[in-house]
Amino acid sequence: MENTQLEHKNNRNGMPYKIVDSKREHKIGIVAESLSDLIAKAQQKFKIEEPVKVVLELDGTEVDENDYFDTLEKNTLFMILKKDEKWSPYSSINIQLSKDDVDGKQSINCLIDRLKSDSGQIALLGGCDLELLADMNPEDVTDQAIDRSFVEQIKEASGRFLYEKREAQDALNLLKLYHQTTIKDK
Repeated sequence: MENTQLEHKNNRNGMPYKIVDSKREHKIGIVAESLSDLIAKAQQKFKIEEPVKVVLELDGTEVDENDYFDTLEKNTLFMILKKDEKWSPYSSINIQLSKDDVDGKQSINCLIDRLKSDSGQIALLGGCDLELLADMNPEDVTDQAIDRSFVEQIKEASGRFLYEKREAQDALNLLKLYHQTTIKDK
């Protein structure tokens, strides 16, 4: 077993972690023994009573199993998300779906507007945003100043990036499984 896993399993007081809110305005440090302990402490510190989702702040990967949680190193930075919040690479561009944006059209328009000023940001988008763009109907973009061919290129590029991110995540998961298996065999 890796040192970090041994450390985590043997430390009755848990391990230190850092947590930020969805806007990255508040950052706290806690010590947690498990994922449920981390969630409970984060809800208490951020005064959140509703159910939350925990993701890696770095890339938005959802952490929803203790087995995966146990593989993470101490001082991992998490983001806590309420039901209506989504991970975004930067707090200033965090997009939240409003109740009247059921089909995501407002979010699509915000994303397209953001990419219009710097299309390179597409590589920094999380899976949810890429999925929204890959599945969009180009006709839903209401900004007349944006060329339709640009929107179609963004749609196609989003699909490619989403596919590549999923392939990379699958490869990493396989490597983790292989690594865990080889450690157990020793």
